[in-house]
Amino acid sequence: MDIFPAGTRPSTIPPAEYFTGTVRLDPLFNPPAPARAFGASVTFEPGARTAWHTHPLGQTLIVTYGCGWVQLAGQPIQTIRPGDVVWIAPFERHWHGATSTTAMTHIAIQEQLDGSPVTWMEHVTDEQYQGAA
Repeated sequence: MDIFPAGTRPSTIPPAEYFTGTVRLDPLFNPPAPARAFGASVTFEPGARTAWHTHPLGQTLIVTYGCGWVQLAGQPIQTIRPGDVVWIAPFERHWHGATSTTAMTHIAIQEQLDGSPVTWMEHVTDEQYQGAA
């Protein structure tokens, strides 16, 4: 058993090639193989969001603070709030992040397939993002 006391794992800033705006990632769990699931708390400042992406084994988002948006390609943008749980099925192209005026934090849980939990694509354009407002 391992116990990781709160505050002992440093926050990171994820690569700008995968995110727009100010985003902070706080690791929660990343057990060694053969476990495949890992999770992080991700905070998006107003206007911040992921790029379009997919997950080979899906992703669960648990909103813990603020107000955000999530969108599957070809579908309307959805508003998400604290307590909401979002399941994104394997290979569904999507993005998620804060609204234009409110920060949002969620816990993101995904599994790795062949060592990879995500396939990143192009950035969400301002026009696509502003379609939520």
